[in-house]
Amino acid sequence: FFPEMAASLWKNLLRTTKERILQQRRASLYTSTHGYEEEMIKNKLQQFAGGSINLSKEDNGIGILTLNNPKLMNAFTGTMMLELQERVTELENWKDGKGLIVYGAGNTFCSGSDLNAVKAISNSQASSDTNQDGMNMCMFMQKTLTRLMRLPLISVALVQGKAYGGGAELTTACDFRLMTPGSEIRFVHKHMGLVPGWGGAARLVRIVGSGAALRLLSRAARVGPERALHLGLSEQTLSSSDETGALEEARAWLGQYTEGPASVIRAVKKVVTAGRDLPLEAALRMEKDIFGTVWGGPANLQALIARPKHK
Repeated sequence: FFPEMAASLWKNLLRTTKERILQQRRASLYTSTHGYEEEMIKNKLQQFAGGSINLSKEDNGIGILTLNNPKLMNAFTGTMMLELQERVTELENWKDGKGLIVYGAGNTFCSGSDLNAVKAISNSQASSDTNQDGMNMCMFMQKTLTRLMRLPLISVALVQGKAYGGGAELTTACDFRLMTPGSEIRFVHKHMGLVPGWGGAARLVRIVGSGAALRLLSRAARVGPERALHLGLSEQTLSSSDETGALEEARAWLGQYTEGPASVIRAVKKVVTAGRDLPLEAALRMEKDIFGTVWGGPANLQALIARPKHK
């Protein structure tokens, strides 16, 4: 392989497979055939304003996604749900990104949905409209969190304070979870007469297994740092409880997994996503395609020159 030929092959493979990989990542979970009306629910959510979802992209390829509604313990308002979708789109288009930290402003993670918005949506005049609005909100958030989970970034939820309800569900859309002393994750849906609707139950089963997931959901159990570690729900309990210190610890923890070229880190996340989300044969084909995007690429060629022999 001459370096020029390898580079040319790499570019061609990259071009032909990019669209296929993107298509898999953005695979439409719901369409109008499922009764999903995205524009209608967007217009509805727009009526319930407050808070924001902020994104900063650092030069080292780490993104910081902040839930910012501290007056309501960072509960999701309608406009925050819309902003989350916008930020996820922005992250999908961030070609230099390698990692993502999701956390809440004001030393707490997220208390779920803003109940004022939920009540307003559930108090529509016609009960059939009420049900449809609720179902559309459910589908909207499932789609957004599925896209978040499939980002080619290694993501971690930094859990400070409380991650309740929808906030607990959001933590499961990240690859990993870190907790600070005194924090807790709690799927409180049962006490609201509900089950998770943002995909949190399906993701929780994949993280902790069906038995543990059933116990956590049916008891609406409080999961502190120690129990979360035992269940495999959390990776580590950080030493710092203050926002600045915890964020620095989370950056350092994530840094051990995002060291190296963006093309390689992103490819690693993509093959894992394919292995988790696709049947084996499709996952193998996707892995082959993703392998093709890095084979003969700059990092591969550099490694071959630097390490010609195994020692």
